[in-house]
Amino acid sequence: MVATAVGYSGGHFEKPTYEQVCTLNTGHAEAIRVIFDPKVVSYETLLGVFWKIHDPTTKDRQGPDVGKQYRSVIFYHDEKQKAAALTSKESLEKSEAFKNPIVTEIVPVSDFYMAEDYHQQYFEKKGFLQNVLRSLKK
Repeated sequence: MVATAVGYSGGHFEKPTYEQVCTLNTGHAEAIRVIFDPKVVSYETLLGVFWKIHDPTTKDRQGPDVGKQYRSVIFYHDEKQKAAALTSKESLEKSEAFKNPIVTEIVPVSDFYMAEDYHQQYFEKKGFLQNVLRSLKK
């Protein structure tokens, strides 16, 4: 991985703030931009991490956070990424790893707007990063 950034994507409102996204009027989801070197980590590996670090079966909710801005979504950049995302979702569904249906949206990337500084590196700032890393090793 080269870099990550937290922001908002998938909506129709330019340069939204967190407060605006929370009104549900912008259409945006909270998103993470991942810039990676495919020679170091594959897109398929990143998809595997995506499925492991959240519950893709809860509509408009992640953990205690509820609202359309917390929907599970994969934004793809090209047809190859779209195909890989759809294949990984279908494989996960067939594995029956979840008892409820997977509701993750798979849609073309749209404009990405950086979130405020206090949202950046949130897990690390809150001390959650080690828990996430441990869960990925399972």
